[in-house]
Order: sequence, then C-alpha cells, then structure tokens
Amino acid sequence: MNTWAGWLRAAQIATIVLFSLVMGVFWGTWFSLSRTMDRLPPGTFLADGQQMIHNLARPMAILMPVAVLCALVALVLLWAPRPTPEFWWMLAGFVLMLGALVVTVAIEVPIDNKIKTWTVATLPADWRSIQSRWELYHTVRTFLSIGALVAVTVSAVGRHAVRRRHPVRKQLVGAAAEGRATYRS
Repeated sequence: MNTWAGWLRAAQIATIVLFSLVMGVFWGTWFSLSRTMDRLPPGTFLADGQQMIHNLARPMAILMPVAVLCALVALVLLWAPRPTPEFWWMLAGFVLMLGALVVTVAIEVPIDNKIKTWTVATLPADWRSIQSRWELYHTVRTFLSIGALVAVTVSAVGRHAVRRRHPVRKQLVGAAAEGRATYRS
C-alpha cells in the first residue's frame, strides 16, 4: 500500500471511529433518557441533567472537533480534479457532523450552561419550555450524527471494497488498459 493510500485509510478509519463515538453519545442519550426528561420531577431532571453535563461537556468538547478535523483530512486526501463518489459521501458526512457541532455549540451548550446554575428553588418559570427546546435540538443533532456516520462509512467502503479489492473490476480495468474486450478468469 502506498503512503497516500495508507494515510487515506487511517483518516477514514479514524473518522468512522470518532463519528461512531459522537453518534453513540447522542443516540444513547436520546434513546435512553432525553425522550422522557419532560416527565421527570424538577429535582430528578436537575440531578440527571447536571450530572450528564458534568460527565460529557469536556470529553465532547474535544471529541467533536477532532472528529470533524479527521473528516477534513480524509476530504483533502480524497480530493481529485474529478471528485469521486467517495469524496462526495465524505463531504456529506463532514457537513452533517459539522451541522451537529454547530447545533451543539450554538444552541445546546448555552442551554446546558443555564441548567448548570439552576437549583430546584431557582428554576425559571419556563424551564419546561427550555428543556423542550434542548430536546428538539438534541434530536436534530442525533439524527445529523447518524447521517454523518452512514455517509463516511459509505465513503470508506466504496473506496476500499469496490475500487481496490474487487477482482473482476481490476481485471476489467486491466483488460481495458490493454485494449482487450474481456477479462481473463
């Protein structure tokens, strides 16, 4: 494997792993807890919400930008004068995860910063509507991250499974290069 292919494969694998981790945090939170947060009493909502914020804020502040950066590296390595489908799939994944990052930074983190300061005695009168807004945008970023993971996986599978490992395709390409009409079995 040449150096370029090695770097590309490493960037694609890193992107898939990091996108999986981001999506897993979002999906796990959405699937297991956040869809029922509106039914929790104020004390339970605050205890659970503040603990989740404490546990996830710092790791996700590192994980999400690093995941997006890995996808950017893969995009650069996939760039060609005539971009391939693998490039476009990686670009779609990059844009979707970037969208999840923007939702997180622009909407979710400011709400989290408010929730961190609340106590049961100081809950604002509209805390349920704030919690509902957080939930809506958490759902958006969860499904953006799922789409992102699917897209970068399709990009990686297309590049390595179809183009490099498919024996019949290799023989057809070789036959075309040699001017033969068929491939040799």
